Amino acid sequence: MVAVAAFLCGMVNALAGGGSLVLFPALVATGMGSLAANVTNSVITLPGYVGGAVGFRSEIESQRTALRPLLAATILGSTTGCLLLLATDEAVFERLAPALVALASVLIGAQPWLARRLTRDDRPTASWAPVVGVVLASVYGGYFGAGLGVLLLAVLGLTIHAPLVRLSALRTALSVADASVSLVVFGWLGPVVWSAVAVGAPLTLVGGYVGAKAARRVTDQALRTVVVAVGLVAALGLWLW
Repeated sequence: MVAVAAFLCGMVNALAGGGSLVLFPALVATGMGSLAANVTNSVITLPGYVGGAVGFRSEIESQRTALRPLLAATILGSTTGCLLLLATDEAVFERLAPALVALASVLIGAQPWLARRLTRDDRPTASWAPVVGVVLASVYGGYFGAGLGVLLLAVLGLTIHAPLVRLSALRTALSVADASVSLVVFGWLGPVVWSAVAVGAPLTLVGGYVGAKAARRVTDQALRTVVVAVGLVAALGLWLW
């Protein structure tokens, strides 16, 4: 069950984000507590993001200059989120997560309209807007990773003018940074179930690579539809859970 969920998680994360909403319930179903499942999920997803980044390597390499400040922002935000999770009651975030993921999904669906409204007078987007948005999204990612890809894609779509497949590549690279921070912090301080990591991590790597390859064959509108659908399902899953 964990192996299948991990493969699907890696694939969905590369395509649209929100793959943790497949893996997290599977981990809980094995008998883990929600905190252990949360931190274990964060560690398992790292290889999947790496696989996605390999699949997107040409798009990532072409955006190196834009990526550097966003990586620094991700590391800062993710570290903050991880430490907040270990210091606070997880039930607080569980109540907020459905609304946050649903909001991100709506923003992605409305992104073309919002982008036209924001640039109606041809003013460029503020250079600091992507960095600030990524910091805030990464705090979420460090605290509760499910839906981070949806939030990151919403932030990038509203602040960077580029085709969705290029934004997906940026999101994947930032997700690698976020998951790497989670591995360090949770691996040192959190209740990671390493047996589940050994089963799931290799499968997220394969799923991430497959998902990244498939993303190139999907139009912007089709990919946006998938992202919104996954985000809304993720929000419903979090609310029902």
